[in-house]
Amino acid sequence: MEQPQPPTCPHSPPCPSAEDLTRGSAVVVASHPEQGWNLLCNGVLDFEDTGQLLPDGSTVAPHRPTGGTKAAA
Repeated sequence: MEQPQPPTCPHSPPCPSAEDLTRGSAVVVASHPEQGWNLLCNGVLDFEDTGQLLPDGSTVAPHRPTGGTKAAA
C-alpha cells in the first residue's frame, strides 16, 4: 500500500523531509504540550521524550542524554 505524501512545505527555507536526520528541526504545525507531542510540517510526530513517529509508521527511539557517568575523584 502506497503511503500518502505530505503536502509540499510552504516554509522558506523548506523544512527537512521525514527521512532526513535533521527531521526534528521542521516547523511545528500543531502543538499539544499537555499530551507531550508536536506535529511537525514534515508529518513527524515529535514526542517530549525525544522519540518520534514517522509518517510511514516507523519509530525513532528516544535519544535523550542520560547524564553519563560520574568521574572518579
